[in-house]
Amino acid sequence: MIVKKVLIKNFRNIENIEILPDEKMNVFYGPNAQGKTNLLEAIWLFTGAKSFRGAKDSEFVKFGTTEGFIKTEFFKDGAEMEAEIKIGERRKAYLNGNSLASPGALAGKFCAIVFSPQDISLIKDGPSVRRRFLDTAIFQIYPKYVEIMRKYTRAVQQRNAAIKDSYYHPSLLSLIDVFDAEIVENGKKIIEYRKRYIDYLKTEVPKIYSGISENKESLDISYALNCSAELLEERLKAARREDMKTGITSVGPHRDDIDFSINGISARLYGSQGQKRSAALSLKLAEAEILNKQTGSRAIALLDDVMSELDPARQDYVLNHIKDWQVFITCCDPSNTKNLSAGRIFKIENGEIK
Repeated sequence: MIVKKVLIKNFRNIENIEILPDEKMNVFYGPNAQGKTNLLEAIWLFTGAKSFRGAKDSEFVKFGTTEGFIKTEFFKDGAEMEAEIKIGERRKAYLNGNSLASPGALAGKFCAIVFSPQDISLIKDGPSVRRRFLDTAIFQIYPKYVEIMRKYTRAVQQRNAAIKDSYYHPSLLSLIDVFDAEIVENGKKIIEYRKRYIDYLKTEVPKIYSGISENKESLDISYALNCSAELLEERLKAARREDMKTGITSVGPHRDDIDFSINGISARLYGSQGQKRSAALSLKLAEAEILNKQTGSRAIALLDDVMSELDPARQDYVLNHIKDWQVFITCCDPSNTKNLSAGRIFKIENGEIK
């Protein structure tokens, strides 16, 4: 897919920006806190996912205003398309002029991957970060996964509330069976989708990491299941008494994780900062490769201040790997992308294109 136009109004510190991007490389440079990352964040929202910075919808609106919007025109699967998101307390999304049920309905329509220095958290932080990566990646290939995950999450939340309050309201105990059934039905589906996606990662990530590390190291991935699909119903029932003591649901895919090992050693526990960063970058580049192979659509790449975090050899590898993609990349110093042969360069200052 190719983004033809981006319009952003009253988003974070951006008052009004219109961009006609190059079909290959687009570099946005300027000092810190000028709006470069805000611009990438706005584009990312067209995927239907939440902010890659963990922000709430209400935080998007420019200070002193009550609402804003972002709009894009793009070419995908042989068709011209237009998406718009109105931003206030909540986001409202539109595709080709038609109102969508939720912003999540854009999943699979606009395809992108995003990488920022904070993505090292994919390797070094807790399981929730890796689950969020996994689910967001799956959304873009299988849009119906959004609804499966929504139903599952709601059932877990309702079960948690019921087991917490059942001491004071014993009548709630009868509802736990209902919530368990919903958790089992959708939890099994989630596990199968995740297993399939992990298999894709196992094919792509090692090749990319080997290239980034100049064939000096190997990276392996495994799916750390909290509970298999076959045992989910049994384990959930067996855990009920203990769950009622703790007030949480301890069994299910909301407790899953992904393990990474470099040369057979845990990357999270023993990997260096550089190894963790390279592993996270490999994961993101693999996400785009999988998306392309599974949907036939090449995702756009949003790279936030990535070049300054990499040595020259890794910079060259990344730039060569993404040379056939449409890329939006931010940096403080445009010389970090001096090896680019073509593209457009934009200076951003105080939320404006200069």
